[in-house]
Amino acid sequence: MEKLYNFINGKFVAPNSNQYLEIFEPATGQTYAQVADSNSADIENAYESAQNAFGNWSSLSVKERADYLNKIAEGLESRLDEFAEYESRDTGKPISLAKSVDIPRAVSNFRFFADYGQEFNFESELNNDQSHNKIIRSALGVIGCISPWNLPLYLFSWKIAPALIAGNTVVAKPSEITPFTAFKLGEICQDAGLPPGVLNIIHGQGSIAGDALVNHSKIKAISFTGGTTTGKLIAKKTASSFKKLSLEMGGKNPSIIFSDCDFDKMMKTVVRSSFSNQGQICLCSSRILVEESIYEKFKTNFIQRVSDLRMGDPSEIETQFGALSSKGHFDNVIDYIEIAKQEGGKILVGGNAKKLNGRCGNGWFIEPTIIEGLNNSCRTNQEEIFGPLVTLQSFKSEKDAIQLANETEYGLSATIWTEDNEKANRVSALIDAGVIWVNCWLVRDLRTPFGGMKQSGLGWEGGDEALRFFTEPKNICTLA
Repeated sequence: MEKLYNFINGKFVAPNSNQYLEIFEPATGQTYAQVADSNSADIENAYESAQNAFGNWSSLSVKERADYLNKIAEGLESRLDEFAEYESRDTGKPISLAKSVDIPRAVSNFRFFADYGQEFNFESELNNDQSHNKIIRSALGVIGCISPWNLPLYLFSWKIAPALIAGNTVVAKPSEITPFTAFKLGEICQDAGLPPGVLNIIHGQGSIAGDALVNHSKIKAISFTGGTTTGKLIAKKTASSFKKLSLEMGGKNPSIIFSDCDFDKMMKTVVRSSFSNQGQICLCSSRILVEESIYEKFKTNFIQRVSDLRMGDPSEIETQFGALSSKGHFDNVIDYIEIAKQEGGKILVGGNAKKLNGRCGNGWFIEPTIIEGLNNSCRTNQEEIFGPLVTLQSFKSEKDAIQLANETEYGLSATIWTEDNEKANRVSALIDAGVIWVNCWLVRDLRTPFGGMKQSGLGWEGGDEALRFFTEPKNICTLA
């Protein structure tokens, strides 16, 4: 059985404990590899490697650092199909999704920040009659990056690329549930000639390796994507150290559907925004709010289209809906379906675990599930489930829709469906969410700020926001 090692100082090394965790394939429920179960000693070794590399790396020009990022992108692109297979096996997502979204986006992340970093003003001036002010944005030092299990390489690279282009070195910890593409990224870095120590990848449990990374006194910043509960814990643990924090956390995202929408376009997109990656995307629509006059029409069409989704072996190109990424998460979603029933919800479609034939007979599959009849204050409509479960509610007016949308502790994203531009602007201005899509979903310009409000986030990612986060400004003032 293959063992996945840590990547420290440009080399693959066994964990200090010599202990390993099992990695399961969600589609089969079977172990297929083992990953390093690292501890604070491994984090310390990675930190020392990153610190030793920092001086030389930060002294390179932005163009020189960009060349390395472009080489990494080229390496990933040359092995796209291979990496997509790893990602699909690791997560349970359809191979078609990994090939069309996950790995191409990882490639784009490296390429985008390689280009954007060269446009960013790391130095600027502000002058007046009394003084000349030179503002320099310098790399922080060693950065800690922690990424989740749902979009492993996609979000891993989203953090690493801007940290590196800004001149930092990185100690990164992927999820222990889906570590394979992060492990293989070490090979890409070796092939690209990335200087040893610039990127260090440590595997292991969040409660041990992740905790050691967060608590390390000399790591300057933590960039985290994951659950709100973990994000709160990181904020508490780092409060006294004044580390810079970027916390991209959970969501309970509304899709607000007005009667004047382009119905066919909306329907096609809302099926995707609800059930892509089995609902395991923080930006998925989980509360579907439909104007009363088209509610029954929407419900009938939505049920039909969701029922037609092809659930199957993620390795088959025709599969549209795969397995949940872990047994623990599978159990959690099943529990929420039972909670929804107890709260008075009516299951319109789905609601069951699914046994497939063949090699996937013991996989962690749950039918895409639609539930109606729940009030907005119930647990099912307030707590992040992060799986293939959506609820339907109707509204009578713009005011009702906005109230329903905002009645949650989360504020990550929302979608608004209307052909009335003035209405779209009015509603967008009043929705508490960091990202709002009008008549579309998951369209991303990587220059734009990305983050959430309320319990959904602290700090922003993307474009200038990311490069500001990974640098520290210094003002040098001289008399005119």
